[in-house]
Amino acid sequence: MQKTRVYLGEALARYGFGEGHPFGPDRLTAFQREFEQQGLDKRCVVQPPADGDPALLTLFHTEGYRRRLHQLSASGEGWLDGGGTPAFAGILDASLTIIGTVCAAADALMQGECQHAFVPIAGLHHARRDRAAGFCAVNDCGIVIEHLRATHGIQRIAYIDIDAHHGDGVFYTHEDDPDVIIVDFHEDGRFLYPGTGRTDETGKGRAAGTKLNVPLPPEAGDALFEKLWDKAETFLAAHPADRYLLQVGADSIAGDPITHLALTPASHTLATRRVSELFAGKPILALGGGGYNRKNLAKTWTAVVASLLGDG
Repeated sequence: MQKTRVYLGEALARYGFGEGHPFGPDRLTAFQREFEQQGLDKRCVVQPPADGDPALLTLFHTEGYRRRLHQLSASGEGWLDGGGTPAFAGILDASLTIIGTVCAAADALMQGECQHAFVPIAGLHHARRDRAAGFCAVNDCGIVIEHLRATHGIQRIAYIDIDAHHGDGVFYTHEDDPDVIIVDFHEDGRFLYPGTGRTDETGKGRAAGTKLNVPLPPEAGDALFEKLWDKAETFLAAHPADRYLLQVGADSIAGDPITHLALTPASHTLATRRVSELFAGKPILALGGGGYNRKNLAKTWTAVVASLLGDG
């Protein structure tokens, strides 16, 4: 079995809002350069992106929003939301590549073709069923959860998110779903978009107690993350799942231009390694998420890949 599969290719880089934008197409280039400099390309299986079937959108997004996305992708003008996520010509196809690649990675894991997988331009965790949000035209996290259920019969899925921003599009969509276990580390919503993710939000109805929000104060560093990670690990051990999704946004690293945390890649190494150890034998699908300092995301995502390979 291949140990770790990493998806790279220009088609993934097409999801970006132009040069100079925090979420620009050069994010993939920054990661790939560091990935190759560290020789990780020789230790992983590098896989090209996959095409996405538009039918995958129906697993999560409403018909009205799918129609809007199609229209604005054709025109290349306007906003997909209230002003945070601009449309560009071809954004639908770029989004479908992300969705298709993430679902293909999930399929490869299910079929035993690899032990772990990493998709760098992915983890678009803000989009809701009926709208875009926070640079996220679609929600590939929500789509792959439904894909695992519909295609592979997997029901109980753990979603672990250490991006600086609360993964509100995943959290609130599954807030009343007891079979989606969520652990979400993020900067306290009083200081950062989207302003959500309080500790008292633990799930609703039958899902009460199946979600764990861990808001971090501005300037929080590795020591606090590690201390709080112990609580998260206890929570995950008490709520075992069949599959594990790990969103490893690098915008929680010190020096990101739009957030205020002060982690180092060591926290991402810790989370990846501990999830791997705690659930040995269970495949991990890791998604890049945010990160707008190119040096940070390159160092952080390569640290995640190295951890998936068993380093650190």
